[in-house]
Amino acid sequence: MSCPFCHIEDYEIIAESDYFFAKLDGYPVSEGHTLLISKRHVSTYFDLTEDEQIDMVKLLNIVKKKSDNDFETSDYNIGINCGELAGQTIDHIHVHLIPRRKGDVEDPRGGIRWVIADKAKYWNE
Repeated sequence: MSCPFCHIEDYEIIAESDYFFAKLDGYPVSEGHTLLISKRHVSTYFDLTEDEQIDMVKLLNIVKKKSDNDFETSDYNIGINCGELAGQTIDHIHVHLIPRRKGDVEDPRGGIRWVIADKAKYWNE
């Protein structure tokens, strides 16, 4: 099966660096949900070289600033699924930058911890 993220020419790129490109997510969980995708086909963050990891963080900062302006927000979740058991469905490293807004969920506390819902609400323990 062909990897959808290996065809950079198929996407409207909103930002780009040496090793990554950014595009709006096709199935956004919030307005402005953006993916940063490696230009090189590797499965997870841990398969990237150190130079690629550094480049990814630099582009993440650029895309965040652009999103601040374009989507009028300043709070985010940043997520990387590494492996099938972590929820990765496309075998190609990509980073989710998800803008958050007041009222988008009833109680945002715990953020990314909600990937395992039974353990997310630690503050009531």
